[in-house]
Amino acid sequence: MNRAGDVAGPDGAATAAQRAVEAAYRDESRAVLATLIRLLGDFDLAEEALHEAFRAALEQWPEQGVPDNPRAWLVSAGRFKAIDRVRRQARFVAFDADLHDRAADAGDDAEAPDIHDDRLRLIFTCCHPALAPDAQVALTLREVCGLATEEIAAAFLVPAPTLAQRIVRAKAKIREARIPYEVPAAAELSARLDAVLRVIYLVFNEGYAASTGATLLRHDLAGEAIRLGRLLAALLPEPEAMGLLALMLLHDARRAARTSPDGDVVLLEDQDRALWDRAQIAEGAALVERALASRRFGAYTLQAAIAAVHAQAPSADRTDWREIVGLYDALLEREPSPVIELNRAVAVAMRDGAPAGLALVEALLARGALLEYRFAHAARADLLRRLGRNDEARAAYRRALELTKQDAERRFLERRLAELAAR
Repeated sequence: MNRAGDVAGPDGAATAAQRAVEAAYRDESRAVLATLIRLLGDFDLAEEALHEAFRAALEQWPEQGVPDNPRAWLVSAGRFKAIDRVRRQARFVAFDADLHDRAADAGDDAEAPDIHDDRLRLIFTCCHPALAPDAQVALTLREVCGLATEEIAAAFLVPAPTLAQRIVRAKAKIREARIPYEVPAAAELSARLDAVLRVIYLVFNEGYAASTGATLLRHDLAGEAIRLGRLLAALLPEPEAMGLLALMLLHDARRAARTSPDGDVVLLEDQDRALWDRAQIAEGAALVERALASRRFGAYTLQAAIAAVHAQAPSADRTDWREIVGLYDALLEREPSPVIELNRAVAVAMRDGAPAGLALVEALLARGALLEYRFAHAARADLLRRLGRNDEARAAYRRALELTKQDAERRFLERRLAELAAR
């Protein structure tokens, strides 16, 4: 151990040790928890053991010194605390024999070679298809990211007791269904990875879409999703994991330019590109290239490639719309979707002119697709406005306004209507 008192007095040693405990909690607590779940086989017991381990560190590190490997020390301390807890419970109440055996027989393998895979195991367990989608999101944010239940509830605008029950039910499902705490075998990996990527992107979209006029907490969901994406891509560098991380980085790079100082929406074509985060754009573009080079990419990588073309264009009028339309064509082959068709129609309008794009948007609406989707009506309104068909544009903007719930979007559409009224 490194004795904190070797270079400082008792008070200095205690302060240094406390800082070491705080740093370990910040940097290692989720990894420690993931390993304890593997060793103990129970979420709740592992969480209790985690807290006991950090309490022990606060008591012992000032006296004994900070260990050379804080993570291993915390895992070992937590495991022994859990064993003691299970033994005490066994004296007074009926208990789970399997749980007792697992805790007692886990062995001191805190430094086992696969310790670095424990967080990957935890991600796949939290996103297991046997769990409801909302439970997957809640459990991932709670156990993998370490967000408090109250924070997650506030982010998704649900009561804290409701969110807590989702987490409790998800843990019970994992225990009762004996969902394995493991990374899926190669034959299952692709399908299971899709579920994990979907959860991460859902978290990102919740934060990204709410970043205009929303609470800071909801805005931070985008950052949590990016941290999750980084962790996943580092632990499992599959092309689509890299593609999703690239997609989130490229969208998030424009964060500072997406709204005005008053919180109003600023369209991509009107954004101040000097505010874009060029380091994030460079990182995202490099990830796109790596994913595309693998030739095993999918929808996330193609969406990221589209975002990269936008991000790397020196100005709106110098965007390579031909390339963007081609990428949308490839995306539609892999993932047919009316929303993707709509986005392609807007790109076609930029490449071939407003009449060509409008024909595609109206064909989509005519067949009943996206009738309740506000962005379809807003896109149609914009194209009609560009063509000088102001009465039709006003009607389309009003329909988009009826379907819009976000205040910043409402203000944008109201401004467009006011501009048309002045013509």
